[in-house]
Amino acid sequence: MGNTRNDLRVGFLPPEALSPVEWQVTDGLVSYERALAVMEARASAIADGTAPELVWLIEHPPLYTAGTSARPEQLISARFPVHPAGRGGQFTYHGPGQRIAYVMLDLRRRGPDVRRFVATLEASIIRALATFNVAGERREDRVGVWVRRPEKDADREDKIAAIGIRVKRWVSLHGISLNVDCDLTHYAGIVPCGVNETRFGVTSLVDLGIPATLPDADIALRREFEPLFGATSVRGADPAETSALGPALAQA
Repeated sequence: MGNTRNDLRVGFLPPEALSPVEWQVTDGLVSYERALAVMEARASAIADGTAPELVWLIEHPPLYTAGTSARPEQLISARFPVHPAGRGGQFTYHGPGQRIAYVMLDLRRRGPDVRRFVATLEASIIRALATFNVAGERREDRVGVWVRRPEKDADREDKIAAIGIRVKRWVSLHGISLNVDCDLTHYAGIVPCGVNETRFGVTSLVDLGIPATLPDADIALRREFEPLFGATSVRGADPAETSALGPALAQA
């Protein structure tokens, strides 16, 4: 039997009438509370047809998020704030040096196929990693992108990118996290994504010996996003600075 997720068709191009996806990068650290509020507001506007789709690239301060399948015993030590995420999946870590890409796309107009959407996100990350000569792979039983580490052990695999999404009114929320140059010891407080076998770990581009920066990763991610999801545009305000969400949110 083949790897059925590998057999999924990838590509999630929009109908011709859909505007280019806004591609926005926010410098500095964005609190998780603010990110959730921005995503919820933007996803609602996309569903209402009053705002274009958005890919929002940010960094968070060190924190853990708990997906809808997270179990209490998977939180080993609450070294950092723990936030309920509302997305699928279990516990994961976010922090400086990790590129978060929150992907808000209109799946109703592109095609209501969540499995193909996730497979296409994985494919875009794998292609971006290939530009750094890193061979990322997907696994049937483990969502995300993995790299083989034979220099550590024959069957060792480390996760370099996580995927967790939520769909509301057929608009996607949350998205991907790619480890570029983050502190991997921070993962010790959780069972990352519920995978607790010792032959599975976490890694980053820098840990693999690739002297990449977040801007380097951003260029690769955008370049590989467009053939699979369609054109992007940098026009529009920085989502973190929008005043449409109300003045109280500026303190989040």
